Amino acid sequence: MLSGRRLDLLDPTPLDIEIEDIAHGLAFVARWNGQTKGDFAYSVAEHSLLVEEIYSYQNPTAPIKWRLAALLHDAPEYVIGDMISPVKSAVGPGYSALDDRLTAAIHIRFGLPATLPTAVKKAIKRADKISAWLEAVQLAGFSTAEADKLFGRVNSETIKGLSLVLRPPIEARNAFTTRHTVLISAL
Repeated sequence: MLSGRRLDLLDPTPLDIEIEDIAHGLAFVARWNGQTKGDFAYSVAEHSLLVEEIYSYQNPTAPIKWRLAALLHDAPEYVIGDMISPVKSAVGPGYSALDDRLTAAIHIRFGLPATLPTAVKKAIKRADKISAWLEAVQLAGFSTAEADKLFGRVNSETIKGLSLVLRPPIEARNAFTTRHTVLISAL
């Protein structure tokens, strides 16, 4: 990693994980395999910030630790990349196992339980689907009807005022790191 840490992907430990490495990696990983409108790829860092924002809006009384979990929901992708669901399925259960091990190490590193409670995981997944809907419509060229079919219909109140803005990776990295610092400080 750029921090100088060595991360064993098959046996990751919390001690080998740094937020700067996560933020940097996620800022350079493109969502939608880079097939989005704009001068910059829409990064997983940007997506993660949006998911945390949506999760926080939908769960205003949620403890800070679950907001942090929402921000980190795709953190393993800083080293394994963002694969679309059909590819994940084709790779098989090995991908899920790798993702689960990395997620557990990341969670422990930042004071979260290795495995999130089911209700929290489902609430983050709802925010993730809303984010995917917004990305599909605003950046990936999907019609509203197509996005509704793939991700479910979205409550217009939930997305009111949310407009996706593409930024250079350095800005996405800094925004992710800043948000992480704010959440960690509030724990």
